[in-house]
Amino acid sequence: MSKPRYKKVVVKIGSTLTTDGGKGLDLDMIAAWAEQIAALRTQGVDVVLVSSGSIAEGISRLGLKTRPTNISELQATAAVGQMGLIQAYEAVFQQHGLHSAQILLTHADLSNRNRYLNARATLRTLLKYGTVPVVNENDSVSNEEIRFGDNDTLGALAANLIEADLLIILTDQDGLFDSDPGQNPNAKLIEKAAANDPRLMGYAGPSRGYLGSGGMRTKVSAAQLAARSGTHTVIAPGKLENVIIRLVQGEAIGSFLEAGEGHLAARKQWLAGHMRCAGELLLDDGAVDVLQNKNASLLPVGVKQVNGVFKR
Repeated sequence: MSKPRYKKVVVKIGSTLTTDGGKGLDLDMIAAWAEQIAALRTQGVDVVLVSSGSIAEGISRLGLKTRPTNISELQATAAVGQMGLIQAYEAVFQQHGLHSAQILLTHADLSNRNRYLNARATLRTLLKYGTVPVVNENDSVSNEEIRFGDNDTLGALAANLIEADLLIILTDQDGLFDSDPGQNPNAKLIEKAAANDPRLMGYAGPSRGYLGSGGMRTKVSAAQLAARSGTHTVIAPGKLENVIIRLVQGEAIGSFLEAGEGHLAARKQWLAGHMRCAGELLLDDGAVDVLQNKNASLLPVGVKQVNGVFKR
């Protein structure tokens, strides 16, 4: 195997890939991805796996005929399915002499500075121990994956936590196209672009696009979030043979979204990527100029109006 180009990698696998046509987990594909990750571990590559699929596996285990629509039923279904998901990964990684570790997170965990630092320390220690952390949204108490992005954002946040070199988002598409390939047979694959290129969101289409609940738009958004910590992103077909190994070796597959040269300092990454907006400040022109061009702090005199509810 060729020498890997990247040493810290996050691999995000969506539910369209981890499940077998809605009939539970695709154990053959899970075994194939685990084999690739195990091969990378032997070359000293740290890998964090962000995997969806708990709801689909829960539906299969419970024998449900349709996907629940009630939030509490979805959360309960995810709790049942998460057991099967982590059991599947643990079984296949053990075949390669590796341990997996379950990490369940919510956005609330990462928006709290102390819990964010604890999550970061835990992930980095697990990698030091040589394990493969398997991260998922804690759907039994949070409905954010159900409503947004199918773990794409969580993959970017995990990349931030370990300061990854590369975020791999595996999909059932060949990558990001300049239009919907399902509607336009002449759609062209975007092979390489800057993650912050403003045209990418236009290419990705509506929020509920041709990849289901999250669509390609959330993947572009995740790439932009990952770029803030200097992480490159690749959106690539997940069932391509040895796709993870080939991407880590630097092979051009799918769409490579480059992070660029500069990235935010650690605390600013947390503020920009993990905190959620609770209000807004309307500033005068002088304050805007100071923030944009002079790398200085905001003073109260520059605030014209405050909207929202704040504790302090």
